[in-house]
Amino acid sequence: MNIKNGLRSLLIFFHLDLTKNLEYDRLTESIMKRVIKRDSNCIDVGCHKGEILNSILKYAPEGKHFAFEPIPYLFTQLENKFKNKAVIYSYALSDKSGVSSFQLVKNAPAYSGINKRKYDISNPEIEEIKVELKMLDEIIPVETKINFIKIDVEGAEFGVLKGAKSLLIKNRPTVIFECGLGASDYYNTDPILLYNFMTQTVGLKIYTLRAFIKNNQPLTASDFEHCYKKNTEYYFIASI
Repeated sequence: MNIKNGLRSLLIFFHLDLTKNLEYDRLTESIMKRVIKRDSNCIDVGCHKGEILNSILKYAPEGKHFAFEPIPYLFTQLENKFKNKAVIYSYALSDKSGVSSFQLVKNAPAYSGINKRKYDISNPEIEEIKVELKMLDEIIPVETKINFIKIDVEGAEFGVLKGAKSLLIKNRPTVIFECGLGASDYYNTDPILLYNFMTQTVGLKIYTLRAFIKNNQPLTASDFEHCYKKNTEYYFIASI
């Protein structure tokens, strides 16, 4: 574990939410500990360096796990790190198959994605590469029950969800996903359409991470739209 990841783990452990992202990291860890069972099958979309996949393996050592990371050097690192522990794919996920340009932010790879977006750094160094697009519905075996999915793809989350429509309806897994201004709007995401897709088409309820942990009520459509438009929250959980 490097110094940065070690500091992050300590801040999460002691509930020191110095930033919104650290709070989301802590809440995500708490939720995974609660909902993931030893034999749960999980998917990590936007695996990056594998922090969430590490937790998935900790909580579900007997499950079958799938991870997706289109940045070539990160994909190679993940393959080496998680060999025989998870199936790693180099695809970018969407609601269609094909080939797409992909914006690799070389000095801040966590911001990388299919479309350019707002970057909270000065002078982002962007290299445009080509990636293969796939849908979750064409990759995950139909007979494999999926219990948990995490999606963090810098604004393209709704496309990933639509490309997993059959999987979501069949399994109704717990889904943690990002949706917020500065990223999702660069993919023309309509928060009401996303809300209706997850609640009416799939049959899940949407909560803020904090509300889910506290067993509070799920968000209404107007609540979710307000969170989106005011950017008060940008990580959510969908669950039965």
